[in-house]
Amino acid sequence: MTRMSRCAAIFAAMGLAIACALAATPASAQFFPFFGASPGNNYGSSYGSGPIPRELVSFPARYAPGTIIVNTSEYRLYLVTGNGQAIRYGVGVGREGFGWRGVHRIVAKREWPDWTPPKQMLRRRPDLPRHMEGGEANPLGARALYIGGTLYRIHGSNEPESIGHAVSSGCIRMVNEDVVDLYNRVPVGATVIVR
Repeated sequence: MTRMSRCAAIFAAMGLAIACALAATPASAQFFPFFGASPGNNYGSSYGSGPIPRELVSFPARYAPGTIIVNTSEYRLYLVTGNGQAIRYGVGVGREGFGWRGVHRIVAKREWPDWTPPKQMLRRRPDLPRHMEGGEANPLGARALYIGGTLYRIHGSNEPESIGHAVSSGCIRMVNEDVVDLYNRVPVGATVIVR
């Protein structure tokens, strides 16, 4: 056997091993990423390009996997993964006078959402557009998760410098890369706890 044919045989065997490993991946890891690693995850260290890198951290096990917990005082959002862990993301939260707390659910999800400022915001800021199509210039960013029973959303932002600060009118802001990651992990109906 020539050296080239030996290399080809080794690479073929490696390809077969990878294919077998992928075929053996449990369905829960394929369809519910918070139960297992998905492409692009680097669990155990910081990852992402935002001003506050997201990371897998220890977290109290009393919350069900898939629960979103926003700790406004530390500007962090936690997605509970189970086994005493959560993915921690940096967020921007409501500025003074616009903070809120409560337990709600995600009632809708949108990719590159349109933005229609609520009446309360238009009264404060009559200069705002009445409606804005989704896109890179839209203040809701790449994704939005709508929080039932409120006017608020967890959404992306085209102002990454606002992450880690109290700057919004009550919405929870994330860098676009992080909100896409969260959007892909969280189903409609997920519990959101803001504290």
